[in-house]
Amino acid sequence: MGLSLLPSSATIVAFLLALSSLFFLPELAHSKHARITRHYKFDIQMRNVTRLCHTRNILTVNGQFPGPKIIAREGDRVVVKVVNHVANNVTLHWHGVRQLRSGWADGPAYVTQCPIQTGQSFVYNFTIVGQRGTLFWHAHISWLRSTLYGPIVILPKRGVPYPFAKPYKSVPIIFGEWFNVDPEAIITQALQTGAGPNVSDAFTINGLPGPLYNCSAKDTFRLSVEPGKTYLLRLINAALNDELFFSIANHTLTIVDVDAIYVKPFDTDILLITPGQTTNVLLKTKPHYPNATFFMSARPYATGRGAFDNTTTIGILEYQKPNSSHPSNAIGIKDLPLFRPSLPGFNDTTFAANYTRRLRSLANAKFPANVPQTVDRRFFFTVGLGTQPCPNNQTCQGPNGTKFSASINNVSYVQPTTALLQAHFFGQSNGVYSTNFPTKPPFPFNYTGTPPNNTMVSNGTKVVVLPFNTTVELVLQDTSIQGAESHPLHLHGYNFFVIGQGFGNYNPNKDPSNFNLIDPVERNTVGVPAGGWVAIRFQADNPGVWFMHCHLEVHTSWGLKMAWVVLDGKLPNQKLPPPPSDLPQC
Repeated sequence: MGLSLLPSSATIVAFLLALSSLFFLPELAHSKHARITRHYKFDIQMRNVTRLCHTRNILTVNGQFPGPKIIAREGDRVVVKVVNHVANNVTLHWHGVRQLRSGWADGPAYVTQCPIQTGQSFVYNFTIVGQRGTLFWHAHISWLRSTLYGPIVILPKRGVPYPFAKPYKSVPIIFGEWFNVDPEAIITQALQTGAGPNVSDAFTINGLPGPLYNCSAKDTFRLSVEPGKTYLLRLINAALNDELFFSIANHTLTIVDVDAIYVKPFDTDILLITPGQTTNVLLKTKPHYPNATFFMSARPYATGRGAFDNTTTIGILEYQKPNSSHPSNAIGIKDLPLFRPSLPGFNDTTFAANYTRRLRSLANAKFPANVPQTVDRRFFFTVGLGTQPCPNNQTCQGPNGTKFSASINNVSYVQPTTALLQAHFFGQSNGVYSTNFPTKPPFPFNYTGTPPNNTMVSNGTKVVVLPFNTTVELVLQDTSIQGAESHPLHLHGYNFFVIGQGFGNYNPNKDPSNFNLIDPVERNTVGVPAGGWVAIRFQADNPGVWFMHCHLEVHTSWGLKMAWVVLDGKLPNQKLPPPPSDLPQC
């Protein structure tokens, strides 16, 4: 009998192992567009952290504050196993990630999932599609995101260049807020008394407050740069309750990307970034060693009547000396001239409006702006504050003895005890939510004029149901009830195009003629102007249940939130898959 020409089983196993190694390590493969799966392990742990001479036991991921950075390329799959070792229930949200047919991984508590309880774990599994730039992750339950947050860096596909000169280095810069006491105690007290919550004690840059705060000179973020280089700064506003102006003294910033979407580049000395927004900027350093240091400053843009943290966080931009790997600070910044930037006034709405109007999509052949040109459904939502009656036998500290509340179209959202997505998927919505969310205000009034005498809001868990692929135009109108105020509205599961904005009341007969349907900016979070309106469009091509809410956490806590239910399409790739087996239960 002759020798067999078939390979041995050992040879077959070796061959399969070799193939699998190429699958899991595609940098060894020849295709420059190979996609990989990136695995992360997030342990939710307590850790003592000291800022402003106050030590708090805070929630962290892997003991880090801010939390660890996630790095992926466009098209990569990201798998994050989250294990909860703390007493709090926890969820994480991957802010701005489209979550195409992966809504179970989106993360808002009692919307797409029940919380991860103490000792439990959950694996978030999603693919990044059509996005490149900077996003971030944060806790999405109560006020836990005050310390549970971190950057998401999305690189272009391998071999695909940026639409601008490749930077020398990229640096995440994430703004946050520090509280000397537990923020959970702050919001609990506010909800009980009906008053506004206490404000933060400091703003931070990468977790550090900077030298303007008490005993914080050593807790200062320093960015060491070389002359004649271009740096990509990945700016993230992870603050709970404050929009922020940002500037670097004597340096110009070039805006190139917002919310992980490229924009037409433009130069500015000052930018505005709301909670939930990200902005990529190019910083071109001076051609020669300047023999000086420069403040990087951030402070609030605040338009409401309530109290706010009016302090300023500072980082330091310092140049490396020629022929030295050490930053200029090695000889002490006191020995060098120090330049400070000038920032707008706290309520400079003119700057805010002019800045946001400059943002435009690239809208070219490679990066088109696919703005819906026809509209299937139009909605008009008022957003703003209101009041709730004070419960019997209780004294409340809100306006005229009431409780502060917030609403969309006069509906203040009531958080259910079952996740909306689970109820929707299994056809068990009865008693969890209703589908009669109003498409326009139930009681029209002069939205930005004298407020009505009755400022009470209604309560409910109501959603809007959209057939798959519906094109939506939504006008978001601020109201003057309890004071006109800017509201950064975040839509989960979608990007949208900001096609128009203005001050005063939206006029449906005149304002649409000025809509930009050619190159409007594409975002996931937009600031509704104080005393004004903004119009957006999106295509409901992602089945699931998608939260929309103000990203000022105090307004979310008061009920300024709602949800969209997008039904399955007819094709298999237009349907939401079943939930993962480890989905937490309520």
